[in-house]
Amino acid sequence: MLQDAAAPLPDVVVTAARLPPAAGEAAFSVIRLDPDRLDRATRLDEALATIPAVSLFRRTSSLAANPTTQGISLRAIAPSGAGRTLVTLDGVPLNDPFGGWVIWSQVAPESLSGLDIVRGAGAGPYGAGALTGVIALRERDGVGGSLDLSSGEYGGRRLAAATTLSTGRLALTGTVQREQSDGYIPVRGARAGAADVPLDLATLSGAIRADVALTDATALSLRASAYEEDRGAGLLGARSSATGQSYSATLSHTPSADRPGWRAQVWRRESDFANTSVAVAADRATTTPANNQFATPAEGWGANLAVRRTAVSFGGGSLEWELGTDARFTEGETRERFRFMAGAFTRDRVAGGRTSVIGAYGEGSWTTGPWLVAGGLRIDGWSNADGRRLERDRATGLATLDETDPDRSGEVLSARLAVRRALAPGLAARAAAYSGFRPATLNELHRSFRVGNDLTEANAALVPETLQGVETGLAWQGSATTLTGTVFWNRIEDAIVNVTLGTGPGTFPRAGFVPAGGVLRQRQNAGTIDATGLELTAGHRLGETLALDAALSVTDAEVDGGTAAPQLTGLRPAQAPVWSASAGADWRATDRLSLIVRARYESRRFEDDLNSRVLDGAITADARAEWTVRDGVTLYAAADNLFDAGVAVAESGDGVEGYGPPRTLRAGLSLSW
Repeated sequence: MLQDAAAPLPDVVVTAARLPPAAGEAAFSVIRLDPDRLDRATRLDEALATIPAVSLFRRTSSLAANPTTQGISLRAIAPSGAGRTLVTLDGVPLNDPFGGWVIWSQVAPESLSGLDIVRGAGAGPYGAGALTGVIALRERDGVGGSLDLSSGEYGGRRLAAATTLSTGRLALTGTVQREQSDGYIPVRGARAGAADVPLDLATLSGAIRADVALTDATALSLRASAYEEDRGAGLLGARSSATGQSYSATLSHTPSADRPGWRAQVWRRESDFANTSVAVAADRATTTPANNQFATPAEGWGANLAVRRTAVSFGGGSLEWELGTDARFTEGETRERFRFMAGAFTRDRVAGGRTSVIGAYGEGSWTTGPWLVAGGLRIDGWSNADGRRLERDRATGLATLDETDPDRSGEVLSARLAVRRALAPGLAARAAAYSGFRPATLNELHRSFRVGNDLTEANAALVPETLQGVETGLAWQGSATTLTGTVFWNRIEDAIVNVTLGTGPGTFPRAGFVPAGGVLRQRQNAGTIDATGLELTAGHRLGETLALDAALSVTDAEVDGGTAAPQLTGLRPAQAPVWSASAGADWRATDRLSLIVRARYESRRFEDDLNSRVLDGAITADARAEWTVRDGVTLYAAADNLFDAGVAVAESGDGVEGYGPPRTLRAGLSLSW
C-alpha cells in the first residue's frame, strides 16, 4: 500500500529562552539603544554614556576606571561606586556578587541585539538593586555574526567577535573580546611626578550559549561565560585585577492567547578581585605600599520564576498579568595585607560575610482604547549574616582586632504604578509613581579601601537604602521626528554615602594612620537625598541620509544629613552633575561613506561629600568615518575626545587632579555576515 510522503516540517526559528517584553513597560520611562549605537562603541558603558546622566561613578569609562568604581547609576541623583542600577543580561544579574559594580569588559557590544534603560525605581520583576532603574541587555539571536578589529594610539588594540550558528532546533552563540592598551597618564602638567604612570589595560572575555527549541513555544538556554582583566591604577606600584565566570540555565514557554507563558531560571556567578594601593609622597616622586588586597573571592547564585498571562478580556479592555518570585544569595571576603613598616606589611586582614534577598511580586497592565494602566507590588526579605573582621600581627600571629557582626534582617515593600494615555495620533502623556530599594553590598559592609592617601572604612551596620519617586511626561512621534519630556522627583532615604570623619596627618581608631593630604571616610546611612529633574530628548531624520538626536538632563539633588551627618545638609551628592547633555549626527554622505559625530557636555561635579573638591565642567566630542568596501565589510577611522579636552575625573586632598583620556585616534575593520 502506498503511503503519502511526510509533509515538510516548518522552519524553526531558535531564539534565547526569554519572555516577550511586557506591555506595561510602555507606561514608564524606557530608552532603547539599537545595535547600531552599540556596535560603534568599543565598550558597553561608553554606549550607555551617550544618554545624559548615565555614567559610572567617576566621569570616565571602563578604559581607565578601577573595577570598584564601575558601578553605574541613572539620573545623576547620587552616583555610587557600587552602582544604584540593576544590570541584567536576559534576566541574569551582571552586578558583581561582592561589590555590586559591573565589570563592563565581560560583555562585548557586538554580542547584543539591543538593550532597554528603564528609569525610575525597579519594583515589579526587578527587585533588589534597581534603585534608580534597570539596564536590561538582550544577547544576540539569529544566524550570522560580526567581527571588529582595531588599533589606535596609546597602544590600543581590540578584537571582538560574535556569531550564531543554527541547525534544526539547536543554535549556538559564541562571543569573544580581547583588548589591550598601554594607557595614558591621568595626572598632567607641573603636578605630575615620577610616581605617575600610565593606566595600562588588558582584558579578555568570552561566552557561549546553547539554545534548544524543545517545542514551537518552549525553549531552553544554557549559557557560560568568563572574563579577566588587569589594569594599572596610574600610580607606581598600584594595580588591580578582576576575574570571574558565570553560568545560567533558562527554560521558557511563550504565552499565547489561550494559555499563560512562564520562565524559570537559575544562575551562578563567581568573582575575584585584587587591588594594591600606595601612599604618595608630597612631591609625587615616590610611592610607598599601603595595602595589598591580594584576593576577594565571592560567589553569587540565584533563581527566578515568572508566570505571565496575556490578552485576557477584562472590563472592556485587554489585561496582562505576571506573578513571580526570585532569590539572590552572595558570600565573599576580602583578604589583605596592610600596615607597611620597615619595608614589609605587618598586619593581615580577613573580612566578609553573607547576604541574601528573597522576594515575590505581582505585575499587571490593562489597555482599553487610548488608556494603558500598569503597576506592580513586591515584598522582599533581606539579611546580612556571618559578618566578621579579623586582623592579625604577621610576626606573632596574635589578633589585633577580632569583630563578629550581629546578623541583621528586615523586609521591604516596594511598588510602582503608571498611567499612559494617547492624546492624539503620535502624542501621549504618562505619569508614574514608584519605590525601590538597594541592600548594601559585601564590599560596603566589610571592605575598607584606600585611594592614594584617602582611606574609607567599611560599616557592617548599614541598612538598605530606599527610593520613592513620581514623574510625568509627554511623548510625540511623527513620521520623521520624535520628542519626549519628563519631569521627576526622587527621594533616597538611608542613603549610603562615604562620609568624611577626619583629615590627616593623624591616627584614627580601626583605620590607623592617615597621612598628610589624606582624609578618613566611612560608609554611612547618611540621611536623605532629594532630587528634582527634567529630561528632554529629540530625534529627527532627513530622508535616508541624515539622522540627528539630542538629549538634556537637569537634576537638582541635595543631601539632608539629619542627625547622622549634619555637616552634609544642603550639599550636593558627590559625583552628581546638575547639567548633562548629548547630541549626535549620523550622515550618510555617499553610498559608501558615513560620517558620525557625537558631543557630550557635563557641568561641574564634586569629588567628595563635603563639596570641597571641585571637578570643572567639560565638553567632549567624538567623530567617526566609515567606508563600506562592500556589503558586510567596513573600514573606519575614529577620534575620541577630538579636541583633546581636559576632563577632570578625580582630585586628591592636596589638590592634584586626575584626567580622563586625551584625544585618541584609532582605525579598524568591521565585518558582518
